[in-house]
Amino acid sequence: MLSRRNVRVKVMQVLYAQNRDESLDQKATVREYWKKIEDSFDLLLFSLYNLINITRTATDDYEKRKAKHLPSELDKVFTPKLWNNSMIQGLVKNKFIQQKFEKKGFAQKVDKDHFRSIYFEFCKEDSYTQFLSKETDNEENLEMLLELFRFCRRSELFNEIIEDHYANWEDDKSLIIGTIKKVFKVLPSDDENFIMEHYPDEETCKQYGEFLLNKTFSDNDALLKLIEPVLKNWDADRVAILDMIMLKMALCEFIYCPTIPTKVTLNEYVELAKSYSTSKSKEFVNGILDKLLSDLKSKSLIVKEGRGLLDE
Repeated sequence: MLSRRNVRVKVMQVLYAQNRDESLDQKATVREYWKKIEDSFDLLLFSLYNLINITRTATDDYEKRKAKHLPSELDKVFTPKLWNNSMIQGLVKNKFIQQKFEKKGFAQKVDKDHFRSIYFEFCKEDSYTQFLSKETDNEENLEMLLELFRFCRRSELFNEIIEDHYANWEDDKSLIIGTIKKVFKVLPSDDENFIMEHYPDEETCKQYGEFLLNKTFSDNDALLKLIEPVLKNWDADRVAILDMIMLKMALCEFIYCPTIPTKVTLNEYVELAKSYSTSKSKEFVNGILDKLLSDLKSKSLIVKEGRGLLDE
């Protein structure tokens, strides 16, 4: 579920937190990292929980329309198929997922009126009106559920609900979008535990992410010694904290991650600098890493193998 890019962000964030709070030792920093990894999976579950309950409001809508003395043409043909479809029902009837929702206490995190507010705003969308006015197949039902999620991502209320409980929403949003598409496409599923296929994998999160975190933490002084000569007129103490953290993480990837191409590492940290640091950080990080890369190669300190040789 998590990509190396997502993991890099989480490693960077916990290293920054440790820099600002020196009472956090290495073990505590690693625990914070794994909490962030778990939060990503919880965010996926919480997003699904919200979508299920927004669609559930269609049943209330159906009862209201049925009770009208002067129903409109749309009222006459309305069915709660946003709720009564194989994908949503596949989630509703999945005991494993429902137990996860209960264990995480999701029901206590959201006011039910919020679901109604989002649903009835969605009712104003032309795409939903058209969907209700005709017979639809599974593919069209899937597209409407994805359209609902797109609408939710534009909804200020939906974003408030998510951000109130998961600070990683902005960092992981694109990941959650892609994963929810994959989840809906396999529903209904005979495998009660199918959602665990999207749990962060060990290779990315432990073998790469935890290793990168521990190596950057434990080799801090040695990494700084490699960086300082390249800074020239820059005092290391004046370099933005996040920039220095990213330089150290990139150095670890250059030297200790043999299967990651150096160009991939350089490009990824330049993009992180652009997204998370100062306006000048992108050029600064790019320039310093380029010099460091040349220096390390001249000293034969970079040894790549397998996929890591792709840019050699």
